[in-house]
Amino acid sequence: MWHIRAFDELDVLTLEEIYRLRTAVFVVEQECAYQEVDGVDPECTHIYKTDDTGITAYLRIVHGDPLSIGRVIVREDRRGTGLGQELMNQAMEYVHTHFKGERIYLHGQAHLEKFYQSFGFRTTSEVHLEDGIPHLDMEYKEG
Repeated sequence: MWHIRAFDELDVLTLEEIYRLRTAVFVVEQECAYQEVDGVDPECTHIYKTDDTGITAYLRIVHGDPLSIGRVIVREDRRGTGLGQELMNQAMEYVHTHFKGERIYLHGQAHLEKFYQSFGFRTTSEVHLEDGIPHLDMEYKEG
């Protein structure tokens, strides 16, 4: 089941599960030593999918200037199933409904460039390293 929640709509157990998933992927799996709980979450819309095993996919939309999509995750045991595509479809539908016409920024891993381009994002930077992982800046603008 898909969920779209503001920070204050997340119950404590769901928020804890989101933080565990993000830490497992970004800090442990990708070996990036940084503060995962960054204080930005209260300014975000959180989109995630659950099944009987818990949260299987997650991202956040940061309501800042600029509007951005980040922390895009598909749980390891669900990768390669099309869930990432579903997750981004949910995010783009939300953005088109609530932020029509606004630019959307994304700072993504370089190996996912074509994936994000399939949603209309265009690359706006050269590849650069962040915590030893190649990244790109990308932007989406309707029209």
